[in-house]
This record gives sequence, structure tokens and C-alpha cells, in this order.
Amino acid sequence: MSSAKCLTLPNFELQCGVTLPQAELVYQTYGELNADRSNVILYPTSYGAQHTDIDWLIRPDGILDPTRWFIIIPNMFGNGLSTSPSNNPACGFAEQGFWFTHVDNVRVQAQLLTQIFGIDRLAMIYGWSMGAQQAYHWGVLYPNRVERIVALCGTARTTDHNRIFLESLRSALTADRTWTGQRFDGIPEQGFRTFARIYASWAASQAFYREKLYLQLGYESLDDYLWRGWEQSYRNRDPHNLLAMLDTWLHCDISDNRHYSGDLDRALASIRAKTLVMPSQTDLYFTPEDCAAAAAKIPNAKYLPIPSIWGHRAGNPYQNPEDADFIRTAVKELVNG
Repeated sequence: MSSAKCLTLPNFELQCGVTLPQAELVYQTYGELNADRSNVILYPTSYGAQHTDIDWLIRPDGILDPTRWFIIIPNMFGNGLSTSPSNNPACGFAEQGFWFTHVDNVRVQAQLLTQIFGIDRLAMIYGWSMGAQQAYHWGVLYPNRVERIVALCGTARTTDHNRIFLESLRSALTADRTWTGQRFDGIPEQGFRTFARIYASWAASQAFYREKLYLQLGYESLDDYLWRGWEQSYRNRDPHNLLAMLDTWLHCDISDNRHYSGDLDRALASIRAKTLVMPSQTDLYFTPEDCAAAAAKIPNAKYLPIPSIWGHRAGNPYQNPEDADFIRTAVKELVNG
């Protein structure tokens, strides 16, 4: 595996109306591109993640096999590697009328594929959470360029219920005394603590906590799990980037573009790819009901919930071999079918 590379785009116009003097997309590749460029999988990042956080499933016996596929992980705008508030002073937040959208992410990913690799068509796009949101956007914006979609624990539009969760996270950070209304003036100590506890309460199911599965993961107590398993990891991220990615998530809507003008049903019906919709049965914010409703509107979709008590994290089961096996089997059936 080579080191990560960067595509630089001058004068990149965002969907919010702001033009960045320079935008950068950092990406990592795995495996080898075959002669006819037919073995490409795009694997976008999820909230708070960078490519090194999610590439655990790329291995010969993993969910994505790099001996068969050429896998590209594009880092989402706002994640600290690609253009983000932490590395580009031109970036702002919703308070200033600035935000990234998945339309922005997908447009630059499409440019990466054609400009750098000469790739016109994806064998598959595989995404979890905000990665699934990007996968749906690909299916809608480039319906002729995607053969298969695997959408794990994500929806094509942010629901009102999910919005409340996101607003609570955003409020937790911006209620910290270090927030000036435009930037953080210091480390948001209380903000990080509250943010992490809100996230932990939603990301795993009630049954996960009732059965104390965190003890099986090597944590000594619930407090230890909340500190080491959640708060410490988010403290490793720039809080400005966390806000930027929340703004992207809040604006997620595959129909919010000039093609569909808010008509979600028509946007879903335009997806031509074989689509595997895989929620977790116990996901609290990308609920099975919401995912099933979307799958019913996609012409060539299969709805296959993950039977798990891990909640949202069932879709990224790096600590959970049972759910990983379930996903691996489903993906294998999709690509071999």
C-alpha cells in the first residue's frame, strides 16, 4: 500500500454558494486497478473517521478483498485530511453561511476517478453511516456510473428525529465557554465530555448496555468505556472539524439539488444500481423503518437488516466478528450474484 495522495482543485464552488480558492481531496488506494478498470470500489469515510480508521476491513479474508478489487477511500471534506476548518482558513460553519454537502464530496470524488485514474464506472460503492449517505448521492447524481451500492446504517435524507440528535451534539460543543460564535478559543473541555456521552448513548443500543458488552471489550466499567472508548477518541479530533461534519450530515438530502428539487421519492426511484440496504436492527438514529422505507422506493434494492444489538456500530464491526461475517456474506452475494 502506497502513502495517501492528494488531488488539488482550484476555485472549487461549494453547493452552499461559497467558492474555495483551493480544495484538496486526500485519498488512499488499496489493491491494483485491472486493465479494463472494472474492479473499482469506492469506500467513503464516515463521521469523524479518516481512511486509517476504516480500512481494517480491507484484507484478503475481509469484507473488501484487495486481491480482487481496487479500493479507493476518499476522505470526506471536514475530516481533517481533506479540506477542513483545521487546515484551510477559508472554511467556516453554518453560522457564517458555510457548509460542505455530500454533493460537494461526490463531485470531487467523481473528478478524482476520471482525472487521476480514468475510471468511468464503479463496480461498487460501499459506505457506512455518512459513507452510506455518500453512496446514495452517487446513485442519484451518477446513476449510470455505479453498478452496486452497499448502504450500511445510513439514510438518503437526514430525518427530523436524526436532526434532533445532531443538534444536541452541535449544542454540546457550541455551548462550551470556549466557543466565540465563530471559532473555539481553546479546548472545549466540557463540550467534548458532553458530546461524547450523547454520542455513546445513541450509537449503541439499550441491549448493548444492558448486557454490558463493553466489559467484553476490555473496559473496566461504564465510566472507563465512556472515557477511553468515546471521549478520548473525539478529543483526538479538532472540534472545528467535528462541527463541519455535523453541518454536512444536517444537510444530507439526495433530492436537494437542481435535478430533483426536494422530491425524495423521485430521487430514490432514479437509482439504477443494485442496492443493498443494510441497517442495524437496533440503530437508534438510522432506524430500520426509515431504511426500509427508502429501500422500497429504489427499483433494484434488497433490504437486509443486520441482526445485532450493537446499534449503529453494527455497520462498522471492527470489534464484532459476528456482524462482520454477516456483512461479508451479504457483500459476497451481491458481487457474485
